[in-house]
Amino acid sequence: MMLALLGLAIAVLLVLRVPVAIAFLGPSLVYMMANNHSPGSALREVANAADSFPLLAVPLFILLGALANHAGIADRLFRFAMAAFASVRGNLGYVSVGVSLGFSWMSGSAVADAAALGKVEIPAMLRNGYSRRFATGVVASSSLIAPVMPPSIPAVIFSGLAAVSTGALFAASVIPALLMTLGLGIVVFFLVRRQPNIVRGKFDREEFMASLKGVVLPLLAPIIILGGILGGIFTPTEAAAVGVMYMLLLGLIQRTLTWSGLVAAIKETVLTTCGIMLIVASASLLGYILARERLPQTLTEAMFGFTDNPTVFLALVVLLALVLGTVIDATAILVLVVPILMPIAIQYGVNPISFGVLLIISLMIGLLTPPVGTVLFVVSAVSKTRIGEVFRGSLPFTIPFLVIVVLIVFFPDAVQLLPNMLGL
Repeated sequence: MMLALLGLAIAVLLVLRVPVAIAFLGPSLVYMMANNHSPGSALREVANAADSFPLLAVPLFILLGALANHAGIADRLFRFAMAAFASVRGNLGYVSVGVSLGFSWMSGSAVADAAALGKVEIPAMLRNGYSRRFATGVVASSSLIAPVMPPSIPAVIFSGLAAVSTGALFAASVIPALLMTLGLGIVVFFLVRRQPNIVRGKFDREEFMASLKGVVLPLLAPIIILGGILGGIFTPTEAAAVGVMYMLLLGLIQRTLTWSGLVAAIKETVLTTCGIMLIVASASLLGYILARERLPQTLTEAMFGFTDNPTVFLALVVLLALVLGTVIDATAILVLVVPILMPIAIQYGVNPISFGVLLIISLMIGLLTPPVGTVLFVVSAVSKTRIGEVFRGSLPFTIPFLVIVVLIVFFPDAVQLLPNMLGL
């Protein structure tokens, strides 16, 4: 009864658009006190959730992406991609996808990708005859590469919650992220055929070489970070710190990062980190309550009573993630469901790394679905476009994401290819 009231209270607060962290934390504190737990013990549980060394990589990766943004890396990637694809019909669509892939190696956040690239790419597409629906849709959907391709902030959070190797999860995410990029490129190919007014230029070798020089050093950052992690040289947290130092030195030496830009990057990092950690802490307290009420054991018994097929289990997890992703922030869902679903997945014989990749991709689709759809709001604000128009523009681009999810459901061990090759 108490658990049902707790769930009802949280649902009402979420419907009233109360911030997720507060919607979780408030009813959870009331529940704890109603069950004779002191507020101190509840707050101790909240503090312990945030006191995690693996989670230290989260603010560092956020800072890395913010520094890259304020150092003009996104602009340089855009210039290089434009020079490389200048003569290709629909070049700006492919450029949007390609630049998102390049920026994802330094960002790890879909929101950061959409905000940084949207203000450059969308106006360029509109000037060159692309429809507003296509421009906003391709930018919004391309940003989902960032939280899947390492360094991925959701992957760091998942690995900390599930006690799995972050390096192995990073390696397993590479092929799905590349498939997402390829799938988006295929959708662009078909959609630009319906864009009769688009303008394309001519390949300029001098511009190409000049723009290439501008991206060589920045693109060494992901090589240092991922190479260090996958090669066993750094832990993810150490690699994030090294990446931040490299980007900071690069921006100051090349004078592309001003002091005001540095201060702005630090402010963005602090605000974003506080938001994420507040969600992590509040969702952890709710998770503690659910564990205390033996919800994981109840769900395990119900699942095995329903099916003993791991494929069916994974399909149900995907449906759950897609539904929850429409109304709750992805970080909160991870913190809430991983401790519950991971033991069940192991009992079904599902590899934890495969499960993590599948869950992350499924949850990221929620960034493009209202009413929460964080990326939709960001792109809408950047482009001054109605959210409904952005959503309709992004719908065709969700097809490859769903195809990849289905493939992982039926062939979960396929994502283990790269980790196995690297011995992770």
